Amino acid sequence: MKIGFSRSLSRAIRSQKKIVRLVEAVLQPPRRRRTRKAPQRLETIVGFGSNPGRLVMKFFAPPKLPERPPVVVVLHGCGQTPESLDAASGFSRLAREKGFVVVYPEQSKSNNPHGCFNWFRPSSVARDRGELLSVRQMIEHAGKRYGVDRKRVFVVGLSAGGAMTAVLVATYPDLFAGAAIVAGMPVGAAREAMSALRAMRAGAPTPAEGWGSRIVGISPERRSWPSISIWHGTADSVVNPKNANASVDQWLEAMNINRESSHIQKKAWGELHSWRTAHGSSVTFYSVADLAHGLPVKKRARDRSNPKDPFVLASDVSAPLELMRLWGLS
Repeated sequence: MKIGFSRSLSRAIRSQKKIVRLVEAVLQPPRRRRTRKAPQRLETIVGFGSNPGRLVMKFFAPPKLPERPPVVVVLHGCGQTPESLDAASGFSRLAREKGFVVVYPEQSKSNNPHGCFNWFRPSSVARDRGELLSVRQMIEHAGKRYGVDRKRVFVVGLSAGGAMTAVLVATYPDLFAGAAIVAGMPVGAAREAMSALRAMRAGAPTPAEGWGSRIVGISPERRSWPSISIWHGTADSVVNPKNANASVDQWLEAMNINRESSHIQKKAWGELHSWRTAHGSSVTFYSVADLAHGLPVKKRARDRSNPKDPFVLASDVSAPLELMRLWGLS
């Protein structure tokens, strides 16, 4: 009897301990797993210059760089941040693969409540003043810090950033080897916010003296220019595609190229128009069929847009990858 009773008691005690452990497990709060924060690809630099345009400098530099790396400057559009644009476009990933430095100027809300670069405001785009000079100072800072190849500085901008890209190249043509204007505006299309909105929606009216005069007036002594590529979607309802044709006219006139001399290629994604100068520079126009307002990036067919950034759009052509080819960074 005693042996049977002891065994029964032992089983009861073990069962009770199991029940206690189960109760404790339910009542105790679960242990928090330590999660690593995703590393921030972009760093912020302060003190890069006098910064008259009150912009923020962000950049990405891969751990391993060639001795004299190229620089790619990326200008975001309204409602974007460098982080959202970079995550969706993959410029920092390409920088790691190809070995270049990426500079991201960022607009401040105190300058523009919508986060747009003020491409239409004369005080912001005058030579050696405002936002224009701030961007140049960022490039100079990156050049000193990384010993970059000054002959391989490139710039790409989307929307308001595209319009600012055009002004940068018109003002500082010696600074750049190539530029891409994506869903942007021609230089001199507006001088204040209301006329800028009208030009974006309806298309900027052609100046009596022609679009090229707006660039020649900024840099009258210039005879050769960086290579320019212009990108625009045919379904863009934010910036009228007429502005892309105005930009094409503008750079062809500035480079003294006959528009009729173009080479046109039909592509699965639309049309590619190209022109070449005697100096070796080129103008290319990527007219992307059915693309809305944004930067085209090659994605799976079912991906209509990138959720990380509504202005980076799925397409059959990838602007970042194509720019690597155009700029010799591939």
